[in-house]
Amino acid sequence: MDIRNKANRIRLFSFSTPQMRAFHFSWFAFHICFFGWFGIAPLMAVVREDLSLTQTQVGNTIIASVAITVIVRLLIGVLCDRLGPRKTYTGLLLVGSLPVMGIGLADSFETFLLARLAIGAIGASFVITQYHTTVMFAPNVVGTANATSAGWGNLGGGTTQILMPLIFSGLLMLGVSETLGWRLAMVVPGVVLFFTGIGYWFFTQDAPNGSFAELRARSELPEASGEYGAMNSFLSAAKDIRVWALFVVYGLCFGVELTINNIAAIYFFDHFELTLATAGLIAGLFGLMNIFARTLGGVFSDLFAKHGGLKGRVRWLFIALVCEGIALIAFSQMHVLSFAIGIMLVFSLFVQMAEGATFGVVPFINKKALGAVAGIVGAGGNVGAVLAAFLFRSESLTYQQGLFYLGLCVLMLAGSVLVVRFSDATEAEEAKAYQNALGEQTGAGALSLR
Repeated sequence: MDIRNKANRIRLFSFSTPQMRAFHFSWFAFHICFFGWFGIAPLMAVVREDLSLTQTQVGNTIIASVAITVIVRLLIGVLCDRLGPRKTYTGLLLVGSLPVMGIGLADSFETFLLARLAIGAIGASFVITQYHTTVMFAPNVVGTANATSAGWGNLGGGTTQILMPLIFSGLLMLGVSETLGWRLAMVVPGVVLFFTGIGYWFFTQDAPNGSFAELRARSELPEASGEYGAMNSFLSAAKDIRVWALFVVYGLCFGVELTINNIAAIYFFDHFELTLATAGLIAGLFGLMNIFARTLGGVFSDLFAKHGGLKGRVRWLFIALVCEGIALIAFSQMHVLSFAIGIMLVFSLFVQMAEGATFGVVPFINKKALGAVAGIVGAGGNVGAVLAAFLFRSESLTYQQGLFYLGLCVLMLAGSVLVVRFSDATEAEEAKAYQNALGEQTGAGALSLR
């Protein structure tokens, strides 16, 4: 995919260009999707009592919340290639708002499980976010753009841990019962999702020069058929072993983050005997690190590329994964609250930098099948979360033990990233593209406030 007029700087306070409108709307949309996706997680202690759920049943709902996203992420990447990110994102936001608002109708384990399964589809928004920023930004800043948009989106995992208990508490102060309170609280993210979808339709476009339909009409973009058709695009990506290596890698970082988002509040609530609001606040710190941590992963990816090319991006990803595994094992061994919080923040830093580093590599794997590659790799995050969730549904394992084994898995599988290699021709081509974009750049740098 050869898109012209990509931005070679990120002007954070600018909304005048299509590149920056796509940047801001994509991260905000993903943020709100995360808010709706995990809105129920900090309230699970209340839901557990209301619906009389066992630990195994709670674990099954965690699995449901991330399992369906695997399938939807695979499909959504192909839809982006075919329809463009604007139409795809708008549709997902509008349709996804319905189960978020509707989860309050659940009155049993089975109906609650189905609701969490349906809500999980909005987790595919990540793929569209990465796709949209990839087609809008040049090689010298694409790692930073992808990491920042995704990181600020993932920040929704921290927002929901803090805001949902406050919304719930506010409803209780108005005289609403706990049984009704958690149900009404979920209406809030659902409504915001709906209106964000409308905004995405009116204020964004697919690429710097217009919509995909306009680009195809002007022969600036291949038709979504033949070599560029949905099936060929997916098969082209699926045949590449590097894609599946990154699939595993993303499961080791984003899959772990999803797992922590689901269990953090209830872990601190049970293990350290905290109130629901305090446990949610502490758990929210993990997600709030996304405000800068994932961006750092992308920034370092771009910096490593400046001196080491695509090989440099891969080396940095390996370093981030190893540090993540060590920090997760250390977190699992903490019994003092203050130490647990401190190590959790260090762990959060590396897991999110690893995510940013992953999507600093993804745009260079197969440009003709960008959506399919992003979809498969993105799905790996959810497969990782599903597999990790089995550690936390077993009655025979404590959450601390589950975290320890999860950290060991990260360390043992981190070497998967070393499978990702590029030909000398590709290295030379991307090095030239990087220098060309860098040469056109003027002003304060790749990331600026104006």
